[in-house]
Amino acid sequence: MEHIFSALIPVFGLILIGYFFKRIKFPSHEFWPQADKLTYYVLMPSLLIYKLSNASLSSSNSLGFILSALLAIFFTMIILIIVNKIRPTNAPAFTSVIQGGIRFNTYVFLALSGAIFGNDGLVLSAIILTFAIPFINILCITIFALYISNEKLNFLYLLKSIITNPLIIACVIGGSINFLGIHFPLVINNTLEILSKAALPMGLLSVGFGLVIKEIKSSKSELIISSVAKHLVMPVFIYIFGKYFGLDEMMISILVLFAVLPTAPSSFILARQLGGDIGLMSSIITVQTLVSALFIILILKFFI
Repeated sequence: MEHIFSALIPVFGLILIGYFFKRIKFPSHEFWPQADKLTYYVLMPSLLIYKLSNASLSSSNSLGFILSALLAIFFTMIILIIVNKIRPTNAPAFTSVIQGGIRFNTYVFLALSGAIFGNDGLVLSAIILTFAIPFINILCITIFALYISNEKLNFLYLLKSIITNPLIIACVIGGSINFLGIHFPLVINNTLEILSKAALPMGLLSVGFGLVIKEIKSSKSELIISSVAKHLVMPVFIYIFGKYFGLDEMMISILVLFAVLPTAPSSFILARQLGGDIGLMSSIITVQTLVSALFIILILKFFI
């Protein structure tokens, strides 16, 4: 338990520092969106390529590991759809509830899995990213297509959202290099290593900058439903599937950590582009980010 605390405090400390920088406008308000773009397109892909290309990948139980994550995501979405049938909300709000219930913050996930489980945990987390990101994109865009009429929504939009995602591209490149036994020249490998060290600190600071505390509407039932699905329903599903597939303790721990994470800040962008409820989406992102540390401690203590 002490190990979890020692991992959580620096990660969420950096998020709070990022929010503090936003409040004092340091170094400037314009800096952080550009820094986030640098992290998303350069630093984080460098981390994923470096870790995956140099990892000792084992195929043991990898299918069950991946399926546990994907099935938990899918069944959590089904539960939210059923709840919406019983207690309907308007379509834009429901798309935000779904995004809050099934998406995850990549930066927080990689930072915590690396801090708690070391390099092996980081590699296993990258494997989840490779499959979970495109799967979640498919589900979220399908929900938008079913609940909101938008001429942007077609197969090409869906395909573009997947094949242009730099994190997916990086995972595929890193995994392929490892599988083919290709070795980077030392100069390139060292450059990727240096870039990768900046990825998580910058990413976490950007998460803090993205918090919009003044817009929180904690009384909204949609926010509560989405957060319960994310922090309680999905961890239970993923734990059950992990046990069913006979995964080892580390794999189940990483899966449970993955399930209980706050939703992704990029959910706001998709909500804005496709007609979701951006006010609710902003509230869900902020509340889940702020309370997720408590749920991570409780869930890991209870399940692991």
